[in-house]
Parts: sequence; C-alpha cells; structure tokens
Amino acid sequence: MPAKFLIKNIVPLKQQLSLVIFMAFTMFINKAFAQAEVEPWGNITGIRIDGQLMEFETNLSVIKNNGANVKATGQERQRPKYTRNGNQQIITTAIDNFSFTEIVEDTGVGVANVTIQLTSKGNDTITGVFFRLSLPMQYYSIGNIQLDKSKPIKIREAAEPSSKFLKQSASSIQFIAPDHQLKLFFADPTLINIKKPAKGDKAIQVFVPLQMGNLKNGQSVTKKFTIKVSGRIDDKPIDLVLNTAKSGRVFDGLGGNFRLQNPATDPQVIGYCLNNLNVTWGRAEMPWRFWQPAIDSNPIAVAKAGKLNPQVQSAMEMAQRLYKMGMPVILSAWSAPAWAVVGKPKFQPGPDGVWGNPLDQTKTKEIYKSIADYIDYLKEVYGVEISMFSFNESDLGINIRQTGEEHAKLIKELGAYFVSRGLKTKLLLGDNSDATTYQFIYPALNDSATHPYIGAISFHSWRGWGTELLQKWADAATKLNRPLVVGEGSIDAAAWNYPAIFQEQIYALKEINLYTRILAICEPASILQWQLTADYSPLAGGGIFGDTGTLRPIQRFWNLKQLSSTPKGLKAMPIHTTAANISCAAMGDNDKNVYAIHVVNNGASREVHLTGLPQKMKTLRILTTDKTHAMEEGQKITVSNGKARFTLNAAGYTTLLSE
Repeated sequence: MPAKFLIKNIVPLKQQLSLVIFMAFTMFINKAFAQAEVEPWGNITGIRIDGQLMEFETNLSVIKNNGANVKATGQERQRPKYTRNGNQQIITTAIDNFSFTEIVEDTGVGVANVTIQLTSKGNDTITGVFFRLSLPMQYYSIGNIQLDKSKPIKIREAAEPSSKFLKQSASSIQFIAPDHQLKLFFADPTLINIKKPAKGDKAIQVFVPLQMGNLKNGQSVTKKFTIKVSGRIDDKPIDLVLNTAKSGRVFDGLGGNFRLQNPATDPQVIGYCLNNLNVTWGRAEMPWRFWQPAIDSNPIAVAKAGKLNPQVQSAMEMAQRLYKMGMPVILSAWSAPAWAVVGKPKFQPGPDGVWGNPLDQTKTKEIYKSIADYIDYLKEVYGVEISMFSFNESDLGINIRQTGEEHAKLIKELGAYFVSRGLKTKLLLGDNSDATTYQFIYPALNDSATHPYIGAISFHSWRGWGTELLQKWADAATKLNRPLVVGEGSIDAAAWNYPAIFQEQIYALKEINLYTRILAICEPASILQWQLTADYSPLAGGGIFGDTGTLRPIQRFWNLKQLSSTPKGLKAMPIHTTAANISCAAMGDNDKNVYAIHVVNNGASREVHLTGLPQKMKTLRILTTDKTHAMEEGQKITVSNGKARFTLNAAGYTTLLSE
C-alpha cells in the first residue's frame, strides 16, 4: 500500500500559503539561508520562512504493478545516510535495487534546489520511480486545479471511484483555494499524476516521474527541481492560561542514560554533561553476560579475586559516580549470559523478525541470585544502593524478551527475592521500547501482588507521541500511585545511522517539543536523555562521530540545560493555549512561590499574554534557546495582577522562571 504521510504543524486555515515548484535543469546561485527541513531519510517536510514552516511533504516512491506495490522513503524503512555540506543537505538511500542521492540546497528565502540521482542496481520490472508531493487536503478540498491555461477543475468534483484524478502532460499546474495557492511550473511538458484522496485521507498526492518504466542495471537518471514557498506569516499574539490551583505529580528534573559504549569519546561527554547540566536521575548498564558468563561460577568471588571483567568494572564505576552525586540510579540489563536464556543469544532480529531471547524459566533461581549478587556487590564494594532494576525494552526483546505475564511474574518473584537478600532495590514496571506497547504493563498493573515491588513506571519515547497514547502512561502512574519516568528520551531510534542530524534545528526542535508535551500530559518524575555520553551526544567535536573539531555544545545541549534549570520538586500544573504550533508545560510550588513554564514555539515570533500567575509575583526570568541563541537570558518580565507579556522567538524554546 502507498505510504501514509504525516502532515505536522499545519499552518492555520486563514493563512495564505503558496508553494511554487519549478522543474528545471539548471543550478541557482548558492546563498546561505538553510531553511528547508529535510528528514534524514530524504523526505522534505517544508521550508521555514521567518521561523514558520510552510508545510508539504515529499518522498521518493518506487511503484510496481501499476500501483499494487509501492515502496517509499520513510522513517525506519531504509538505512539512509545524512550529511550537511554548507547549504546542502545530502541523503543517500536505497529502495530495493534502486539507490538514490538527494541533495537539498537552500538558495534564498523560501527557496531550495533539489537534485536527485537515481541509479539501478538490477533489472527490476517497475511502473516507475516518482518524486511524490503530499499537500494538505484541509486547505485545498474546496479549491480548483488548473492545468496550463485550461478551465479550472473543482477538486471535489473529481471522478469517482477512479483513483486517477488527473494524469496528463502539462507545463504548469495551479492548486487554487480560497486561502491558499500552490503552483508547479515545468521547464518542459511533464507527465503529472494527481490523485484525489479517498474519504478520510488528509492529502492530495502529486506524482512527478523521475523514471517511467524499467531501468537497466547500472543505468542512472538525474533530475533537478527548484522548490519555492511563500505564505502569510502567523504572528498574531497568543494567550497562555496558567492554573496554579491544581497540581499533579512532582518533576525531579532532567535525567540521563550512561550506558558506556565508546571508551575513547564517552569520558569527555559524560564529564561535560555532569559538570554543566543539573542531572537528577541516572541509568547505568548491568553487563550481565560479562558478570557471570558461566552458571556454575561465583561472580562475587571472581571479582574479589581481582578478576572483575573490565566492562563490568567500568559500568559499576559509572553507577557509583551517579550515586555519589545524589541521584537515584536505575540499573538495566540489555542482554543475558547464554545460560540464562532459551536458544542462542540474539543481538539482531532473526529471520522471523523477532528480537531477543526469553529467560530460561527452569533457571529462575540462578537468574535471580546472579542479578542480586551484582546489586549486592555494588552495594558492598562501591557503596551504591540501586533504586530500581529493569530489563531494557523486554517488550520488544532488546535483548531479553518477555510477555506481559512473564514481566509481572518477574516483578513478584525477583522483587520478593531482593527483599529476602536485604536489598532495597525495586523493579521498573515496563521500561518499554515505546509508548505504543502500553498493554505490556497491564498484567502487572492489574495484579496487586506486584505493586509492593514496583518503584516506578517507565517507557521510552522513540515512538507513540499521540496525546491518547501518552495519556495511557499517565493514567497507569495515577492508578499505581508511582512515579512515571521516561527511561530513554529522544525521537529517532535509528539516528545513530546518520548522526549529523543531531546538529540540525529540525531534530533539536522536535525533541524539546516532545519533552514539553510529555511534561504536560504524562507529568513524569524525570526524562532520562538518551544519552549523556558520546552515543547520541548533545555535544559535537572531540572526535565524536568523526568530528575532530573542538568539543562544543550544540542546540540540543542548550535545550537540555534549559530544561534542567527547572527547580527540583515542582508539581505539574495545567497551562492551556488554543494557539497553533505551541506546546507548553508548567509546574510550581504554591507554598514556596516557585514556578517554571516551558514553551516551544514551532512557528514565527509572536507576543504572548500570560494569565493566571500568582498575584504576589512581580517578575519572571526568561531563557531562550533556538538556532542562534544558547539559553540566552532576556530582560526580566514584569508581572502585574497575575498577568505578563513577553515575546517568543521564532522556532524556539522559551522557559520562564519565577524570581
């Protein structure tokens, strides 16, 4: 089936948007505007003007059997590579036997050149390869399409049930709606296929051929386009309404993951982050398979004999470092010794697509003892009291796999065993790979026998960002009356394949936007960044990902530092806005008169009218991070009668802190 497109942060209906695509075979003068937003898998999601994203979405599609088989570029569908060279964003990827090199170059305000080179590495039979443009139906459903200078055709009067709305050669196409216009111009008449969405679809699909029919093995085709967008900028003032009369769960602050994977570059990043961020929760690895590789060995005796595995020693020292800083430490095992699982240990999915191995239920006594020995040794030798233990992403199998029922059984049995050993360590409920797999926690959530042994609920934020999904985790925390933590916080689990994306505004803004929404919806005790090491590093340089420049913080680091400036122990408070493209979260302590408000503006700069502040408040501090500001503090904001006015920077993250 054709790939579905997510049209995000859509411009309000009353704004006028026009998009012009020129199909050309010439290059334009290069100017450094850097406004096109390109996902690392090659889909262009729009171009920003004055911070506002003029939205559309493109992909590269290979179509076979006249549409019966369609494969398109998308997140986690291919293994792309992403780099930036000045104004150019460069993506290399492949679909089946077709490889693509896509270059998106910013050349002016609202203008980007696109060059696509397609190469066949086989002799597949195909219908064609297309540059596909998806346009939001909400703007154009009552509009017209005009080919060249022919009579306009009403979009809603497209012939049904045929999926082919228009398919013919044209030199120009215009999409004309009451508040929006979109025009496509071509250097030469080009075959265009426009598909009207079926009922319930959200976009008009425009297919522009890169190649019609088969390509022979080794044959290449290069096409060049220019995309130009313009539209009315939404800079109207917005209202934020705070409600200090209601408070929820406590936010301890930013946390971090410290799984050691890069001995040469991890130490500098860890040191920088711990010295410059207010980190309040920590998560370290238990390298279980190196702790007790043989079932009949005595790992404590081996360790005390001076033969502790170096990887285990480093992990224990990391846990000790975090604990000495006063933070609760979560200990997570990613994999198990071979004797503890069923089958040969898997570190990649098998031919059936299944990840990981289940624990060997005939060896639970030995398994529980081995884990408790590790925690006991940490306590005795390193002075570390582990707060909570988990198997990492066992819902998926990275790399220990459980069912929800097995997870509940583990919590009851291992939790009771910890108590019998005199350990205060609790179990994490979940520690799921995504918010989407929430049903995994229900057997334990609904079994009261597990509750005494659960220290907190945890999910990872890689997928499942919808309000309804996030609310299910908030509801679980409320039902259990336990803290909720985001055990791994970030937005793209495959980003290690294309780490240059970490330095792009698109990644930084999406990441902090998600965190702000999680703060508002889930009311977590902490969001533990993945990671505060060289893996997914919030720093650049120092040899990280091959960057030999000076070690330096990037926009993502300043976002995290700004978030970590939230005073510890504040409780979530409702804050509301009806404005488009704004995410906000608030927390406070009425007794101490301490408050923090986080706002992410996904659009143009605009004035904010904030109401609901305490009557006795006089001033607020304001901090801003965006593409050109690094947690920059502005002039203090005057508060009068519980009201304040301030300005949000375009495409930026703003924090207000009480004095």
